[in-house]
Amino acid sequence: MPRSDLTHVIHGLTYDELPPAVVRQAKRCLLDLVGVAAAGRMTRMSAIAHDYAAAQFGAGGVGGAQLLFDGRWVSRAGAAFAGATTIDSFDAHDGHRLTKGHSGVALFPALVAMAQSTGRLDGRRFLTTLALGYEIATRAGVALHASACDYHTSGAWNALGVAAMGARVFGLSPEQTRHALGIAEYHGPRSQMMRCIDHPTMVKDGSGWGSLAGMSACDLAAAGFTGAPALTVEAEPSKPIWADLGTRWRILEAYFKPWPVCRWAQPAIEAVALLMREHRLEADDIARVQISTFAEGVRLGAAPPTSTEAAQYALGFPLAAMLARGSIGVAEMSDSGLGDPRIADFLARIDLVEDAGLSAEFPASRRAAARVHLKSGAVLQSPPMTARGDPEQPLSDADIVAKFRELASGLAPSRISAIEAAIAELDARPAALDDLVAQLVSPPAAAKGAQC
Repeated sequence: MPRSDLTHVIHGLTYDELPPAVVRQAKRCLLDLVGVAAAGRMTRMSAIAHDYAAAQFGAGGVGGAQLLFDGRWVSRAGAAFAGATTIDSFDAHDGHRLTKGHSGVALFPALVAMAQSTGRLDGRRFLTTLALGYEIATRAGVALHASACDYHTSGAWNALGVAAMGARVFGLSPEQTRHALGIAEYHGPRSQMMRCIDHPTMVKDGSGWGSLAGMSACDLAAAGFTGAPALTVEAEPSKPIWADLGTRWRILEAYFKPWPVCRWAQPAIEAVALLMREHRLEADDIARVQISTFAEGVRLGAAPPTSTEAAQYALGFPLAAMLARGSIGVAEMSDSGLGDPRIADFLARIDLVEDAGLSAEFPASRRAAARVHLKSGAVLQSPPMTARGDPEQPLSDADIVAKFRELASGLAPSRISAIEAAIAELDARPAALDDLVAQLVSPPAAAKGAQC
C-alpha cells in the first residue's frame, strides 16, 4: 500500500465507514478488556506497574491521564504503560492467531489516556480509532512474524497500533505519522516470547512497553524526532499484508478467551471438558490424562507453578485446576489455587505429548486431543479440538458479558452496570465516553479475593 493510502486510512477513516459487525466487535473487545483490567488490578504485577508509573511518569509536560482503576495522575505514556501491564498481568484478553499475540491489551489503555489527555474524542471517534488500532497492530504483527527470524512478544508490534491511533488523535501530519510508526517499530520491545514461556515472570508479553513506545513515538514525532521507515509497513515483502487495509477487517478475526491462561493451553482444556460432558464423568473417575498437542503447547509444560505468571503460562496447571475445582479463574491463579493439594494431585497425573501433525498446523490452527484413562480401566479419546472463542466458534455477546461481570466482580454492581451501559451507548449518547472514562479511572472498592 502506498504511504499516502496508509496515512489516508489512519487520518480519514470515519465511523460511518465501519461495517456494523466491526462496531459490534469493537464494543465486545472493549468490554472484555475492561473486565480483564479490573481483574488484573488484583495482581501484584499491576500494583508494581502502577506505583512505578506514579513515581517515574509524572503528569507534567505532554498532558496527563489517570491510571486505570486507580485515579492517580501520570503522563499519558505512563498511563498507557501501567494499563497495558495490568491487562497483561491477567492473561484473559483477546488475541489473533496469526500474530500469536494480542493487540487490544496495548490499544485500549493508550486510547483511554489519549481521550482523557486531549478531550478530542467522542464515543464514535473512540470506537473508530480503536478499530483502526486493531487493523494496524494486527497487520504489523503478521508482517513481523513473516520477516523476523525469532518469535517476539506482542509489544514489538502492537506499538504500531498505538502510534497510529495517536497520530490520528493528536493530528500529526502524514510525514509525522510515518515517523511515528517508524519510531514505534524501532523502539518496540523485540523481546523473546519463548523465554517467558520457558521462564515465566512478570515480563510477560511486553505490551506495557509496546503501549509506552507507541505513545512516546507520537509525542517524539510531533516534536520533529525522525524514525521512518517502519519496515513492517513499508518493506516490499510486507506490502501485500497492507493492501486490504480498509476493506478487510482483521478485528473480526480476533479470538476471545474463556479462561485467563495462555491460549495454547485452552484446546486441551476443551478436549478434556468435552469427554467429561459426553460421558458424564466426575473428576474422581479419572486416573490419568494424556494431552497430544502442538509443540508450543507442550512447551508450556505441566510443572507445579510457583507464581501466578507460571500458572498462566502453563498447560498442566489450568487443566488440573479445571479437574479439581471445575473452574479456572482469579482464585485458581492466586495463592488459593497455587497451594491447593487437590490441584497438585491432578497435575501429577497429566502427561503432554507433541503431535507432529498438530505442530504443522500452528499457528493458523491450534488443536489438542485428550486421552483420558479412567480408574475403571476404560480409556476415552477425544478428537483434536480448538478452543472456544475463535472466529469459527465465537463466544456470544452473552458469554462476553458474563465473563466481564465475573472478572469485574471486585467492583460495585452499580459500577459494573454503568460500564456496560456506557460501552453499549458509545455511538448513540454524547456523554457516554465521559461516563465510561470516569468509571475506568476511579479507584475500585476493596477487591474481593486474594491478590495474585
